[in-house]
Amino acid sequence: MTTDYRQQVLNRLADKTATIGVIGLGYVGLPLAVAFAEAGYHVIGVDTDETKVKHLNQGQSYVIDIPSEQIAPLVDNGSFRATTDYEALRKADAVSICVPTPLRKTKDPDMSFILQAIEGLSTVSHAGMLVSLESTTYPGTTEEIIAEQLSEQGLVIGQDAFVTFSPERIDPANKIYTVRNIPRVVGGVTPACLEVGVAYYSIVVEEVVPVNSPTTAEMVKLLENTFRAVNIALANEIAMMCDRLGIDVWEVIQAAATKPFGFMPHYPGPGLGGHCIPLDPHYLSWKLKTLNYTARFIELASEINTNMPFYVLDKIVGALNEIGKPVRQSRIGILGVAYKRDVDDVRESPALDIIHILAEKGAVVEWADPHVKQVRLIDGTLSHPAALTADWLQQQDCIVVITDHSTFDWDLIVSNAGLIVDTRNATRMANATVKAQIVGLSPTANVAGH
Repeated sequence: MTTDYRQQVLNRLADKTATIGVIGLGYVGLPLAVAFAEAGYHVIGVDTDETKVKHLNQGQSYVIDIPSEQIAPLVDNGSFRATTDYEALRKADAVSICVPTPLRKTKDPDMSFILQAIEGLSTVSHAGMLVSLESTTYPGTTEEIIAEQLSEQGLVIGQDAFVTFSPERIDPANKIYTVRNIPRVVGGVTPACLEVGVAYYSIVVEEVVPVNSPTTAEMVKLLENTFRAVNIALANEIAMMCDRLGIDVWEVIQAAATKPFGFMPHYPGPGLGGHCIPLDPHYLSWKLKTLNYTARFIELASEINTNMPFYVLDKIVGALNEIGKPVRQSRIGILGVAYKRDVDDVRESPALDIIHILAEKGAVVEWADPHVKQVRLIDGTLSHPAALTADWLQQQDCIVVITDHSTFDWDLIVSNAGLIVDTRNATRMANATVKAQIVGLSPTANVAGH
């Protein structure tokens, strides 16, 4: 009698006897693993980082959205455990792959983490297993790599094993939108794959959005992040235009945002950071190059966003010149090295580029960030934060606001810094009576000191 593996995995998901595997326990994988464990499933997390695995098995979290108090009970009651050994997934019914997908220096996709994950998983894959890729990648990856690898193990996709792509949409430090209430797009290699994938994600997600294929789902994620990258590039270019015109870009955007339709505000800044927006559009651009097509919007947006640290440098140089100081030997304090507000992630942060450029020009650069304990600079140097005190602020020739953390005391900053280059329009939040000289990305009408 032929086993109906589709119904078997659906039954196990429904009655909570399924074992769930998550490969990659970072800011995407760990919240997903915790969500399934809290839903009553036995969850096995696999990660190559032995230190992370050790901490997790001691109930200690390193992900900003998952406090240790949330994960410790799941470890204690046996709902969740972490390991570096793929053998632990031999009896898993469903496995999500949540590994990084960086770019090489040539801006080509680095698929090594996905390849490592599927190669490890293929040694324990079996009939009745669902494999869902969540890592952002180029259109076609799920079918060309994941499904193909499982097929080489003798599994018939859609009959013996089930393959889907469901792009992660996690926004670190977002307290409103989490794993549970961010809709999930799911594309399956076959209709049976899609059915199993929808059932799987419906356990922990309030709304699942099925699409026609994994390639469609892959394109959905790339559209989302390309939309952000292109519109941020537009905001950055508008800031440069406003600078030439002598008007306040923040006032322009604020006024434009009052239109109730047809406009979505995006804001300028010192450059793009994080794992997604600076990188993901290049996956699409690379794929299209193989089809003899140039993704012009992506290329132009990348050019503008990549050059923003140099635009900030020009602002710093100009501001120092106004007070009669060269960049060389000037003490410059960077506020915030994380790529965005209230996170500890420094991946692709423009702060690292700006620190590197300033150091190359002979500046004495220090940084303060309440969320980051240390950072590996571009030159390989391990750097630690300065204490954000009145004395430290007074010692700096120029303070540069890169990341507008909500915990920064803006009154303290503007009262004690003599010169501030504010790339985030953050000093507008200060109410101090004694205020620094403040320079923005464009002339600013409504920030402190103006």
